[in-house]
Amino acid sequence: MVLRSLREAIPTRWPSKVDELRSLRRERPDLDLAGFLIESGRELEDVYDGGKSWSDLCAEAGAPLLPAGPHEMPLRKAVGRLLHVDDKERITTYRRMLAHPNALVSSMSERERRLIHMLVASVTDRAVTRSTTLQDAVELLWAHPQVRADLAAVLSVLDGRIDHLHSSIAPASDSPLQVHARYTRIEILAGMGQGSAAKIASWQSGVYEAKSANAELFAFTLDKSSSGFSPNTRYRDYAISRTLIHWESQSITRADSDTGLRYRNHERDGRSVLLFTRLHASDRAFWFLGPATYRGHTGEKPMAITWELAHPLPGDLYAAFAAAVA
Repeated sequence: MVLRSLREAIPTRWPSKVDELRSLRRERPDLDLAGFLIESGRELEDVYDGGKSWSDLCAEAGAPLLPAGPHEMPLRKAVGRLLHVDDKERITTYRRMLAHPNALVSSMSERERRLIHMLVASVTDRAVTRSTTLQDAVELLWAHPQVRADLAAVLSVLDGRIDHLHSSIAPASDSPLQVHARYTRIEILAGMGQGSAAKIASWQSGVYEAKSANAELFAFTLDKSSSGFSPNTRYRDYAISRTLIHWESQSITRADSDTGLRYRNHERDGRSVLLFTRLHASDRAFWFLGPATYRGHTGEKPMAITWELAHPLPGDLYAAFAAAVA
């Protein structure tokens, strides 16, 4: 209650944030993003609220900025889409890459290529076309030094907010996705090696068949109480235990249909099933629950499938998931 009262006492309007940074810079002209958050008592989300950014705040407070690029404002705004990043490998790799003036995709390992694809697909999505190559998108981002500085500042703060132990899908895997880290749909597809161009194809449904990776990607929302779900799409998805997930297929799926058999026989056919979930439809990012194995189902249209996770849920995630569907 005390912490909530303190947060509510902090002015939230943008002009107040600008005035605060301007005042703090009188004593500390070199104040960076991390320092501003400490001095002001604000969270990273406060700075990036409403499509704003640290660069925008600095500009209005009179702080010096690096030269602007041709797509400066859309790219600055896109930095706020990365506040969920929470795995050490991604943060470390991005900080290293952003510090170098040139980044050649051709010289990267497949794992690094997917990591940089996850970054540029998220940040440059509104500035590229479907024909833009990954290298062209990298060069476009690198042509915006202030945006790169903004990204580096955010990643430095995010490095101190990692709150789970993560592990790779499999040893020596080309996929950089880390179990119990969070990813958007764009990042999931890029991390799974789907597509070679900079722009990632849209993923609208709950299941994506990643054929080139021989995997089924399941993305589902736990709390379906919002108006975004019709009665026909309020499937009952929840954690039965730390290792078992109850998931319902689309309402048209029969157990002996091609789709139903694909789910039931994935292990026999050598196809991976990877689960991703979020608490609310308003959340951009999904927790990656890791590989899962079919353990049975009841009924059909929809099929109520029980999946067994290879990696048990951390206690806090299990409690949060249970609360979301209570």
